[in-house]
Amino acid sequence: MSPDKNKFITFEGVDGAGKSTHLAWFAEMLRQRGHDVVVTREPGGTPLGEQLREILLNQTMSVGTEAMLMFAARLEHIEQIIKPALLACKWVISDRFSDASFAYQGSGRGMDWNKLKQLEQWVHPDLQPDLTLFFDVPVAVARQRLANNISLDRFEQEQADFFERVRAGYHKRVQENPHRYVVIDAAQSLEQVKLQLEKIIVSL
Repeated sequence: MSPDKNKFITFEGVDGAGKSTHLAWFAEMLRQRGHDVVVTREPGGTPLGEQLREILLNQTMSVGTEAMLMFAARLEHIEQIIKPALLACKWVISDRFSDASFAYQGSGRGMDWNKLKQLEQWVHPDLQPDLTLFFDVPVAVARQRLANNISLDRFEQEQADFFERVRAGYHKRVQENPHRYVVIDAAQSLEQVKLQLEKIIVSL
């Protein structure tokens, strides 16, 4: 893919980190600079993906089933949304991608990372984000932000130690792929985070 004509950017972080709050603003800033931007999410993004999202967020299942459903939704997402948009020289911004599977199903639920890497290699051997923004925040802060949400899905209802493992999983992915990550201190104020995001937009 041409770095001048398109980009695939992903937003990652534990539930409550605030990434989704900034994603729409980030996309709008890119549009104001003349880019054609597609905003999407995982699990979801396609009609089938959204159905799988409803199951994944609300029904109890084994970690293996959870991981395979995540990657099934991802494969559909790539084929139907991400690749066509990139081929059309559009920028794609996704709220989560495969890093989330390593953090949540891998570190959070204890699934073997090698199995996840096999799924990743099968589903998207030739596709990785050009840039991943990891919104990092202490778990206590993320939990406090979720406290006012009256309808939590089954991931958001997990205990603090689960999110500590998820956060550690994200840091492990950052260490494995430092070239494509920018770590955002999401404990800062909204305005401070926006200033950091503005610098990233300029650098792009």
